[in-house]
Amino acid sequence: MSLDVDRIRSAFPAVSDEVAYFDGPGGSQTPEVVGRAVADTMVAGLANRGSVTAAEQRAEAVVLAARAAVADLLGADPRGVVFGRSATQLTMDMAGTLAKQWSPGDEVVVSRLDHDANIRPWVIAAEAAGAVVRWAEFDPDTGELPVSAVTGLLGDRTRVVAVTGASNLIGTRPDTAAIGLAAHDVGALLYVDGVHLTPHAPVDVAELGADFYTCSPYKFFGPHHGVLAAAPELLETLRPDKLMPSTEVVPERFELGTLPYEVLAGTTATVDFIADLVPGDGDRRARVLASMAAVEQHEDALLARLLKGLADQPQITVHGRARRRTPTVLMTHADRPGLEVYERLAADGINAPADHFYALEASRHLGLGDEGGIRVGLAPYTTEAEVDRLLERLAAL
Repeated sequence: MSLDVDRIRSAFPAVSDEVAYFDGPGGSQTPEVVGRAVADTMVAGLANRGSVTAAEQRAEAVVLAARAAVADLLGADPRGVVFGRSATQLTMDMAGTLAKQWSPGDEVVVSRLDHDANIRPWVIAAEAAGAVVRWAEFDPDTGELPVSAVTGLLGDRTRVVAVTGASNLIGTRPDTAAIGLAAHDVGALLYVDGVHLTPHAPVDVAELGADFYTCSPYKFFGPHHGVLAAAPELLETLRPDKLMPSTEVVPERFELGTLPYEVLAGTTATVDFIADLVPGDGDRRARVLASMAAVEQHEDALLARLLKGLADQPQITVHGRARRRTPTVLMTHADRPGLEVYERLAADGINAPADHFYALEASRHLGLGDEGGIRVGLAPYTTEAEVDRLLERLAAL
């Protein structure tokens, strides 16, 4: 089934004909139902999680519901869903925890394609443990990260391979399943940054080969926080730094302090909203998969329209042309710096920012330095008319 874009847009108070939001890769707009879930939970009566008072029971129910919702979104086990302040914080914490098991001379593989949130935590952890960092290079012309670029670095001392599920800068979707198989063959773990992939495609962490998978609900209509999913059996083998009175139970042992219950309620509402993007029957996981397949189809069609229009504008250079990609386009203008283009578009109600977007290694590898480029991201609420409006304005600069 296809998306009813008008129906979807009507759910977002911020979305209107006045502003075209092409900045979803940095954070999507939020539907009213999610904001209402956050507000209602905050004023409903809450306490620390427990089983005695109604407020304690409500807090407990909110947390369990959010773990179940995220599990349905990702095809994960709810017992292995960890919540944190951000995906960056969760990765930094997990890298430090895993590094406790490393010895000098062990190796970690990272890729130049990634957001720095899936690079620097591993570099920092490796330096602390005396481990060696191996760099997988992507093709700057195509934007592809060949499987061989990663597998050629693996050996019997490899402990972790960290790779993105999709580049937040140019949209490339590496073959993580093949990378995961090769990593597992040498006894290594695969850590997948799914922050940019999750808003644009159906996700199954097992099919992706991921031992660890992170994402950020605010990228797919939800509140600001981070999620990590892993097999609970794997989490049981790890000992994170924590307060002495804190529980040893998984996944709670990885969650520092009291969870933001209202944010978790908003996340459950977000997954329910995604499941209803294409109304249908079946359990929530089945409806999420159907909805995200429709999202992918809608966004791929818009991406084709955008790329066709950009190809007719010789002043625009598009960076990256991977075969499998999200609807995310990085471009530069021959005569104007990215910041100027960003500001001119914004003045016309078109939000398409310019930066390296924390994918600093990728930006430098593309030859764009620390300035980066103009990033255009498509979303389920994006329309053909908005794409055409963007193309017309770029042509007029």
